[in-house]
Amino acid sequence: MFHSETKLSAKRYFTFNDYLFKTFSKKVYKLTLDAGFSCPNRDGTISSGGCIFCDESGSFSMAHSSRLSIEEQVKMAIENLPKRFKAELFLAYFQAFSNTYADIKILEKTYNAAFCDDRVVGISIGTRPDCLDSNKLDLISSYKNPWLELGLQSAHDKTLKLINRGHNYKTFEDAYFLAKKKGIKVCVHIILGLPGETPQDMLKTARVLSNLEIDGIKLHVLTVLENTPLAKIYSANPFKLLTEDEYCNLVCDIIEILPKSTTIHRVGGSGLSTTLIAPLWARNKFETMNKIDRILWERDTYQGEKYKIILK
Repeated sequence: MFHSETKLSAKRYFTFNDYLFKTFSKKVYKLTLDAGFSCPNRDGTISSGGCIFCDESGSFSMAHSSRLSIEEQVKMAIENLPKRFKAELFLAYFQAFSNTYADIKILEKTYNAAFCDDRVVGISIGTRPDCLDSNKLDLISSYKNPWLELGLQSAHDKTLKLINRGHNYKTFEDAYFLAKKKGIKVCVHIILGLPGETPQDMLKTARVLSNLEIDGIKLHVLTVLENTPLAKIYSANPFKLLTEDEYCNLVCDIIEILPKSTTIHRVGGSGLSTTLIAPLWARNKFETMNKIDRILWERDTYQGEKYKIILK
């Protein structure tokens, strides 16, 4: 993830790249790292099947191998970056599975290793809300520029149960408020198009997060990947997935109701999956992003245009 040398983007929403440029005044690249952690929803603690959409990589691109040390992954990533990125600073991003699911001494050693290069100026840790406690959050808050990436997927408990998430919305909310109390910025992941959810359900999830005034959000479309429980369900009884137009319009609806301060980290998929079964349009990451930009321009709208705090 990098940014122009001279100006912020012309997007009608507050991108994470814009946030990084405003914060550091330099190009910043996010290094994706694999610490080899597991997940309580896979190792039998909660379940052995995992979330129905998650494959064996834990939503990780497999660009690195957990057989490499964190130091090796950081140095390799920095050395092998395409020259066109010309990044000057880096964020260490622990992505695969649940990166707070270990003893705190192991976590500390792992996170410390990511700062093996002075150009690493922050840390972003992807995890589940039920894999956090006060001590772990104290550790995360001790690092410079800490971000926590929390998988929520939906604010509806019935959906969380259906996708075998293994926790409810209250668990997420408790973890969120505790992280904020520790001074940690939180980026929330949600999935659009989950089975049984209507557009109104998805927008309600976004409104709940808007009310929380979250620091960041990642928007994903539900994808069916090979070797997942969802793939078996889809093969036996193909259900309707979002079209690209439906997804892009929903993303724009969500952008309109988010606070202007919320950084939008992602609006489309990585486009890298070789195990994608459906929808095939999800491979076209940049086409999707361009379509979202076009819809916002056609609506003549911006992030936060319809933002309103919903009092409980």
